[in-house]
Amino acid sequence: MYLKHFNKAKDQLNNALQLHRHDLTYAMLGKIHLLEGDTDKAIEVYKKAVEFSPENTELLTTLGLLYLQLGAYQKAFEHLGNALTYDPSNYKAILAAGSMMQTHGDFDVALTKYRVVAHTMPESPPLWNNIGMCFFGKKKYVAAISCLKRANYLAPFDWKILYNLGLVHLTMQQYASAFHFLSAAVNFQPRMGELYMLLAVALTNLEDVENAKRSYEQAVALDKCNPLVTLNYAVLLYNQGDQKGALGQYHEMEKRVNTLKESSTLDFDPEMVDMAQKVGAALQVGESLVWTKPVKDSKLKQRATAPSKPSSTQQPLGSNQALGQAMSSAAGYGKTLQLSTGAGASAPLTKPPSLPLEPEPGPEETTSPTESQERRREKRKSRLATE
Repeated sequence: MYLKHFNKAKDQLNNALQLHRHDLTYAMLGKIHLLEGDTDKAIEVYKKAVEFSPENTELLTTLGLLYLQLGAYQKAFEHLGNALTYDPSNYKAILAAGSMMQTHGDFDVALTKYRVVAHTMPESPPLWNNIGMCFFGKKKYVAAISCLKRANYLAPFDWKILYNLGLVHLTMQQYASAFHFLSAAVNFQPRMGELYMLLAVALTNLEDVENAKRSYEQAVALDKCNPLVTLNYAVLLYNQGDQKGALGQYHEMEKRVNTLKESSTLDFDPEMVDMAQKVGAALQVGESLVWTKPVKDSKLKQRATAPSKPSSTQQPLGSNQALGQAMSSAAGYGKTLQLSTGAGASAPLTKPPSLPLEPEPGPEETTSPTESQERRREKRKSRLATE
């Protein structure tokens, strides 16, 4: 098997199973099918292994993970639950069960599962990646970034962690950081079109339109199914005044949507539907798509075209209008301060009641200035007379 002679390895393992069945033999045979990319045959092998050894938690967990990879959540939950029944501290099964709950939007329940795993495997990159995306689903973006950066520290070459970091930074409108992580993910996964699309969204917000167009072209060439790629590209071309190119990308998006509707029952994201209708109205194309009901849980919500469309109602921070409002309110505040200090100066100042009050002069003690001058003159005259 380590020499990549998979056919000879399968023959020898099948001969070993005919002589004497063993858990490890089934596990190695299933691993060879997985290395060849044949998931169905691997599932068949692991099924036979579980029938032979129903209490082997490693086999139950692997079979549950394979069902989870295929989207058969009911069977995956059944086998993972059996594995946890025999071994409640099996971190692989707990992590898989938590990720399945996370997929269905139960972020709090998933976090409780991950808390158990954190005591067993505190330095697991998938664990911190999943915890970070749970916080992302709860819209706690700062906590999500800290967890994802810890996962990136533990596994710096994992493109999925870099992808998630770029996605969170895009959501927080930190486009330079998003470009940094997405470009690193592209270096590790250069054949994924969706990465180029997110990279183009970041470049668009960084006002690098030429490189954004190149990134969109690469995404369209690599990804032939995702309608979000062509929709985002159409929005960029329309904003740049290229209506002909935008119309072509819009028609390509319609073809992809129709293909997806024929091949599967996938629900489309409501933000994508709304943006497609706006672009169609702007291009004066008529609404030829019959959109389905909104999707309940999808990562496409965070990848919609919202970053590339300017909002007309909400002013960004630092605009002239916002600064003008701040300055006018500060001037009004200064006026109120001046009015209050003027009123306070005209009022008589009184001492606190805790201090003893000085006796006020009575009416007999009060003398006029002319009377005091006359008395002084008389005293001087009397002194001169005695001398």
